[in-house]
Amino acid sequence: MGILAGLRLVEVSAFVAAPSAGLAMAQMGAEVIRIDDIRGGLDSRRWPVTQDNVSLFWQGLNKNKRSVAIDIRKPEGQELAREIICAPGDDAGLLLTNFPPSNWLSYESLCEFRKDLIQLTVMGDRQGGSAVDYTVNPTVGVPFFTGPEEHDVPVNNVLPAWDCVTGQMAVSGLLAAERHRSRTGEGQHIKLALEDVAMATMGSLGFLAEAELGVERERSGNYLYGAFGRDFISADGVRFMVVGLTPKQWRGLCEATGLTEELQRLATAKGLDFSREGDRYVARREIAALIESWATQRSIEDIEIAFARERVCWSRYRSVTDMVQSDPNCSPNNPMFVRQEQPAVGEFLMAGSPLEFGRLDREDTDIAPRLGEHTEEVLSQVLHLSSGEIGRLSERDVVLVR
Repeated sequence: MGILAGLRLVEVSAFVAAPSAGLAMAQMGAEVIRIDDIRGGLDSRRWPVTQDNVSLFWQGLNKNKRSVAIDIRKPEGQELAREIICAPGDDAGLLLTNFPPSNWLSYESLCEFRKDLIQLTVMGDRQGGSAVDYTVNPTVGVPFFTGPEEHDVPVNNVLPAWDCVTGQMAVSGLLAAERHRSRTGEGQHIKLALEDVAMATMGSLGFLAEAELGVERERSGNYLYGAFGRDFISADGVRFMVVGLTPKQWRGLCEATGLTEELQRLATAKGLDFSREGDRYVARREIAALIESWATQRSIEDIEIAFARERVCWSRYRSVTDMVQSDPNCSPNNPMFVRQEQPAVGEFLMAGSPLEFGRLDREDTDIAPRLGEHTEEVLSQVLHLSSGEIGRLSERDVVLVR
């Protein structure tokens, strides 16, 4: 049993932020019911896809959930969805959505049927406008300090970082509101804007204060900003990243490369103290030149031995394919992973929750549902509809029953 066993969340969503929040809760044992459009959702064919156009993206974000397919364009379908969202139960009445909270999906409308409803709405910006990572990043300035140092044009970040952070913040918001309801009986509407998450994070990491002090963040290329870290190439052509951020990491790097005395002479000559991480950043190019000379004279095997001896913080660069094929931590050797057969896709590696609770076993990782796979089951169990009633809804194309 997962740590959230017994809790029911209804999800009406698409793309990354909201589905990733539902996934996180499902992987902790919550019952997560997706209300899917009877035609398939906005992201039901989102890349990456198989040769048969089955979305691996959708499969990945909807593991451990149940799918109820309803034609929510029809008033009857909207009423049915509302009944599922507002179904009674102390551990029910939670809604997660990134669809516009208007008409039948508005908090005010739903509260008429369940006054203690908790609804979390993920938005693009705080005014309810549309936004995604690729528009939020330009807004907060990230593309101007991403990429090679010599670039004079913005460089987009391909990882949907704000979506991922927003998803985890949505989990925090839902669980905090559920705790408040358990104490007071009060539900509430929580609004969470992708742009606000990005701006809040930029503030917490010092970017906003830096800008207000008149400093424009520079591009650092592959250097680690504010300390020392950079990529290098071994004598046999293997590229690797090495970091000396903490005092221990820095001492280990100095000892592993045999450059302790030479680096000390460099610091003295420049009037710097390399025990301070900022001073390492100031002298990053000179430090890198010394380490580069060392690296280009050694094979990656020799470098790995030296780094292991001093517990240096480093890693080789590799493709996702290399990781899947060669890393035991990205395999069933890691209890987070299992190999599962996904219908229409085949067998592949599936990740569960990275959380490991000391007093509970990991929740089993289940496959993603087919569209409407659980329609009959949910309508029967949650709304107590008879098979005849469900059949009539199916005949009128209000629901899809598998």
